[in-house]
Amino acid sequence: MAKHKHEEHENHERWLVSYADFITLLFAFFVVMYSISSINIGKYRTVSDSIKAALNPLANQSGANQMISVGEAKMALQGRNPTDAKEITIRRIRQVTQVIKDKQLKDMVAFVTVVQTISGDIVITIPDRLLFNSGEATVRTEALPFLEGLGGAILEMNRHARVEGHTDNVPIRTAQFPSNWELSAARSVMVVRVLSELYGVPAEHLAAVGHADTRPVTANSDAEQRAKNRRVEVVILAQTPAAPILQSGDQSEPSAQSVEDMPQNPSPNPELSGEGRVQTP
Repeated sequence: MAKHKHEEHENHERWLVSYADFITLLFAFFVVMYSISSINIGKYRTVSDSIKAALNPLANQSGANQMISVGEAKMALQGRNPTDAKEITIRRIRQVTQVIKDKQLKDMVAFVTVVQTISGDIVITIPDRLLFNSGEATVRTEALPFLEGLGGAILEMNRHARVEGHTDNVPIRTAQFPSNWELSAARSVMVVRVLSELYGVPAEHLAAVGHADTRPVTANSDAEQRAKNRRVEVVILAQTPAAPILQSGDQSEPSAQSVEDMPQNPSPNPELSGEGRVQTP
């Protein structure tokens, strides 16, 4: 006679296995979080700086802790003695020099001059080889710490600045720069962009101007003099430029004389064109 099979008892406590696994994972998670919270701060900052430098190489190329706080807006110093403005600029440049590790770059910074005009403007003259390679308008990554310190001075003084590009008289004819006008203008624009986009100088406080070779400081007779003429001048203005006067749409513009109303003169002006001049025998 076959034995009667007992029905298997249904286990209603299988959820305890999943619950135990969940508790174990949760415990492991909090152990990991606790170990991270007690990490060495110095090592954490080193890893963080390395990650930032890898993700945004233009933001920080110095590889060292910066001594310059650029992104913080300072109190307006326009009421202070104009001499203080020059001292602020020189102090910022000295701080940059202490941060720079490149011997060649430090030697180039030594050629930067800071002059205060009678009107109170601060003129910083920067040799082109400190910022750019020959015939190029891309700012060298090694020069970014210097521009960071310069941007900090502009922010601290809360002034407007005009960046002027200058070249020597050697003509340049490339697809990108047909003449020295394009090269000088592009260089000044690139400096303005770095100061504004990387180091927080308000765009409305900056202006870019290209002078080509029209304003040399010395004669272009030899290589040394031409090197002095190839420069970028950052003029930190003592007075805020006057804002342009905006005209509303309902104001009437000066009436322009139409072509039909202009007097018809088929022959050009003899004094300008040379036609009709009496030839003396």
